[in-house]
Amino acid sequence: MSDRYGDSTRAVKAVSSQPIPGEPVGPGPVLAAAFHLSDDEGSEPNTYGRGSNPTWRQLESALAELEGATAALSFGSGMAAITAALRVTAKPGSVLVVPADGYYQVRRYATESLAPLGVTVRESAAQQMCQAAEEADVVLAESPTNPALDVVDLHRLAQTCRRRGARLLVDNTTATPLGQQPLSLGADLVIASATKGLSGHSDLLAGYAAGSHPELMASLEHERLLAGAILGSFEAWLALRSLGSVGLRFERQCQNALALATALRSHPRVRSVRYPGLPDDPSYRVAAAQMRRFGGLVGIELADAESVHALVRRSELLVASTSFGGIHTSVDRRARWGDAVADGFARISAGIEDTDDLVADVLSALDV
Repeated sequence: MSDRYGDSTRAVKAVSSQPIPGEPVGPGPVLAAAFHLSDDEGSEPNTYGRGSNPTWRQLESALAELEGATAALSFGSGMAAITAALRVTAKPGSVLVVPADGYYQVRRYATESLAPLGVTVRESAAQQMCQAAEEADVVLAESPTNPALDVVDLHRLAQTCRRRGARLLVDNTTATPLGQQPLSLGADLVIASATKGLSGHSDLLAGYAAGSHPELMASLEHERLLAGAILGSFEAWLALRSLGSVGLRFERQCQNALALATALRSHPRVRSVRYPGLPDDPSYRVAAAQMRRFGGLVGIELADAESVHALVRRSELLVASTSFGGIHTSVDRRARWGDAVADGFARISAGIEDTDDLVADVLSALDV
């Protein structure tokens, strides 16, 4: 797709069907488990619902377009995509590096499911990822990290992996393909949860992997077929339907996140603020070099857990929920899930409310 297009145009074009007279502009989902077979065995594009579905293919084509990949594969969740990618790339006897400061379920899967099979699992914080990659066969990076919002220098990491002959997988969930393009920075594979910003309505679970290495994508597709970690066709249609508006939603979420981070950094009840788009943020230099937008997540630290709960209670706009990327601004106290953060640390996921309304509401809730 031409680089001259903006994000909303790219998103709309990515989900557009061929302009065939008489056919719907926005086709519905193909809800089918079995398809008619042909006498010419093996020629059918669809045979059984665990292997292929026309709605998947349209969604996957759009995701590949947005990520700058030649192919994409949808999965039933972000974790389904990540675990499939790790099973394909991290073989017994190999060394796998995973984020020490990223999504905690990834570390659990690596240590509980891969290490017993003979995979050496090493954890690395974002700032040490390049050093850790020097002795790795597979590196899974998350950038910005969830929830601390540290940023990995992906171009430098890709160069390290290439010298080593290691595979580089990048979790692009927090940035989305509208904020960052890991494949253009040298990654072998992008993995993400489409549950978050891409679908954006907090009503479905979905994940995907995107890349341009044919043999790697074929291995992933085979793994998905055997493991059955597929995305339902109705959920695929919902995700496809949502992608058309992701440019508008993500633009407002980034705008709201920056406005909140700016307003909260000097508030007396806020001990610290993390947002890669703040010029004095520790991650700003690297983020500015590799990200087109800085995302919709803001990390703040309040005095304690009760202060986080009180913020939500006093607000008229904030909702307490985990996950992120939805249209509502949400607050998640991450220590409750076991993240190594202070009890008063909250991840704020900026929604699409009017910016002035949202900032005023949060400041008012803090000042009560």
